[in-house]
Amino acid sequence: MTRISFTFEADHPAFAGHFPGRPIVPGVQLLDRVEKIAEFECGPCELKVAKFLSPAGPGELLDLEYSVEDGLLSFEIRCGDRRIATGRFSSRTS
Repeated sequence: MTRISFTFEADHPAFAGHFPGRPIVPGVQLLDRVEKIAEFECGPCELKVAKFLSPAGPGELLDLEYSVEDGLLSFEIRCGDRRIATGRFSSRTS
């Protein structure tokens, strides 16, 4: 299992209008971070499944844990004890 920590700072353009009064990290931004890692680890890939379990806000420290096996990258994003998202990317060649 590999672990990477990251944040989305409050001035990130994704927060503009998403959502006024209570900004949250758009799911597509979370998946973009994971997809870049999946492509590095597995080559061209596609999202197989994603579940969004809890919102993440600006400046929150997010921990991405992932594992790769047989062209499949499985991931979980957490913020402390909260599960933010889970899912899998698959290599297009497998």
